[in-house]
Amino acid sequence: MLAAVAVAAGTVTHTGGDDGVSTAPAPATTATTATTADTPPAPGVAAPHPAPLAHSAIRPEQAFPETGMRLESGSRYERVDLATTPDCARGMPSQPAALVQRGEGCLRLTAALFTDVERRSQVTVTVLSFRRAEDASVVFERASVAPVAHRAISLDPPPGAGMPTVPPGSAGVFRRLMTDRSVVLAHGRWGDGARTEKAALTRRTEELLRYAGDRVAAHEQG
Repeated sequence: MLAAVAVAAGTVTHTGGDDGVSTAPAPATTATTATTADTPPAPGVAAPHPAPLAHSAIRPEQAFPETGMRLESGSRYERVDLATTPDCARGMPSQPAALVQRGEGCLRLTAALFTDVERRSQVTVTVLSFRRAEDASVVFERASVAPVAHRAISLDPPPGAGMPTVPPGSAGVFRRLMTDRSVVLAHGRWGDGARTEKAALTRRTEELLRYAGDRVAAHEQG
């Protein structure tokens, strides 16, 4: 049997906001189950441990399956770009790029760019899938402490999307969550680089973060 991870709000283990402080507590316990042999081991002989599971990174079509969606809140979004690479460092600035390459490393980076029906916001959601939960935890903790330094590179609208490229240095909202073996990062900005209506931008960013987090958690839990 798979080891089951207790998750917050039914989907993720940890979440964080752009102030560097976790917005949801880590679960108090981790529930696990394991199979046993039909015949108990002989006295004094330890029961064999199950073989390690081969973990696979979530595929782009699993993390971001829809080009247009309506969420439970009623909000509607359009996916305008999708990118993926097994070289996770390519989608990160130099400091977090070095971090994701430590330990067993990152299996895959997948990112999608979303906009609302008014095409005002641009939210990039990035999934970093790791072989080991320990490595995902290190990256999540660093991103919680320094979200700007440990962000993923935001996607620009592709040609023909009818959306502007966000001006460099524009204000943004950073949110993140961690599942069992993945870190999901979201960076929301207004297309014109405006610094107003932060609450509205935060809501869009958090909704899309949860949208992706639900799918990553479901994939990892089998």
